[in-house]
Order: sequence, then C-alpha cells, then structure tokens
Amino acid sequence: MRLVCLATALTMWAGAAAAEALPRASHAATGAETSVPYGWVDFCQRYKGECDGPATFARDLRLTARSLRDLSRVNARVNAAVEAVSDQEHWGLIDQWDYPADGRGDCEDVALLKRRMLIRLGYPAQALLMTVVKDKNGDGHAVLTARTDHGDFVLDNLDDTVRDWRATGYRFVKRQSQADANTWVAIGAPTTAPAYVSR
Repeated sequence: MRLVCLATALTMWAGAAAAEALPRASHAATGAETSVPYGWVDFCQRYKGECDGPATFARDLRLTARSLRDLSRVNARVNAAVEAVSDQEHWGLIDQWDYPADGRGDCEDVALLKRRMLIRLGYPAQALLMTVVKDKNGDGHAVLTARTDHGDFVLDNLDDTVRDWRATGYRFVKRQSQADANTWVAIGAPTTAPAYVSR
C-alpha cells in the first residue's frame, strides 16, 4: 500500500514538474471588430471551404509538452521549406495570400500553411489565428498566433523559435476573432493598419 502511494505521489510530482516547465505568456488584449485584410478576403474567395461555416465558440489550444513540440516543429519545418519571396516577385501582385504550394511565398503564405498543418494535426482552428503586426520599421507583417491556455505564442517566418507574443518586438494590429475566422478584431491601442503585409 505504501509503495502504491509513493508511486502515485511521484507520478503527480512528475506531472506537476512538467506543467511548470511549460512557458507562460499573457493573452493579447483584443478590442472591437476591425477591417478584414484584403488578402484574407481574396484568399477566401479562392478557397471557399477554408473560410465557410457559421460562427462558433472561442476555444484555446491546450499547451502540453507534446503540443509545444508540434508548434515548434511545424514552425521550423515550414520556415525551412519555403523560400522567402515577395508577392510582387511571386505573383506579380502587391498583396496575395496563398499556400506556398511551389515552395515559395511570403509571411502570410507561410502562416497560412502552418495554420493548415496544425489544424490537420487536430488543433482547434479557433486557436490558430492569422495576425497582422508592424515591425520596428512600421512595415506590415503577418504571423500566426497560437492562443493557448498558457497565453499567446507566435509562429513567425522570420524566427524558428515559438515566442511569447510580447517578446517578438512587433506592434500587434489585428487578428482573426476566435469565434469567426472571417471577423477580425483590433489588438491593443488603435493604430493605422498597414495597407498590405510586406514580408
């Protein structure tokens, strides 16, 4: 009996230690509905099945050692697989969101692919949010935000490390609503949204 209790205590301690090892972040404060990026609207016209469906309920991704490994693996793998090219060079357009099926693309193409791969691994779409930010130069950029029960983490084509959103150095502008991928919400204090994302 004493051995069983000891084994149970050790199991509980190991589980608690593993939980403590997981990173923690805050959740970005979101505000009112805002404009939907043209690139997302155009993407949805071409990939209707990706965007159709009724509004649903907010759902966070449960952060575990396994889900953190999946986020990190997908982030690094897609970054390595996709050659960075601008929309102008790739498509002859200023702004086009698409999957990098030919192995070439820019920030939003990479974020879209990571989102699709993680959804296919079973993670909730409501927690994998396309996000528009501004970099230190004020240029538009797109990343994928994973909203978890441990806070918001960013998957970025410019960084193989999955980071706490506060540690990216970006000014967060807007992202998809958890309840409806076709509704976008402002993040933080109001700012002028970039006309298009550039990297």
